[in-house]
Amino acid sequence: FQNRNPIHKAHFELLKCAQKDVEGSTLLVHPTCGPTQPGDIDGLVRIDTYEALKKETEKEYPMFRWAYLPYSMKMAGPREAIQHMIIRKNFGATHFIIGRDMAGTKSTIDGEDFYGAYDAQEMGKKHEQELGMTVTHYENMVYVGPEEGYVQESIAKKAGKKVEKLSGTKFRAMLRSGDEVPDWFAFKSVVDILRKAGDKAFC
Repeated sequence: FQNRNPIHKAHFELLKCAQKDVEGSTLLVHPTCGPTQPGDIDGLVRIDTYEALKKETEKEYPMFRWAYLPYSMKMAGPREAIQHMIIRKNFGATHFIIGRDMAGTKSTIDGEDFYGAYDAQEMGKKHEQELGMTVTHYENMVYVGPEEGYVQESIAKKAGKKVEKLSGTKFRAMLRSGDEVPDWFAFKSVVDILRKAGDKAFC
């Protein structure tokens, strides 16, 4: 699992689904920890959040393995997805998760997404046989309440469920103000580390 941000509850639900989908698998949680883009969380702070989450979840999820990639994100969308597939194959992976708009960025002209939401997934699928890697892709996981928790976005829409949302901008504002971050959105251990780091957490 490639990631460049702290892992929140939606990410973790995706990891649980992915591990169950490949029977008997060990899931490598392998985020990049080098520079990314302005506004992202600093690499050293991200490592602290990963270490805290690893400690918090390792008894219940011993099939998760955590390691960190000292790599600077290029925000190159589909081409970068291919590069990440090759890197993870060299680490022994057989499957690679490609999420929505992987390694995406915004246009400097109009502020719109530079790549299509699923361009990286399509590129990965196109070359998976050549690379000897299986691409697994998942929709966004959304929170629909305490009874059902997280479900895939299309399932929530089909069932007419009300989806709870919290934007990255709002989350950052809550961190800075000291407002309580909803338990459904983030792990308390991760929130505590980000709060302690303060503004220096942001690149």
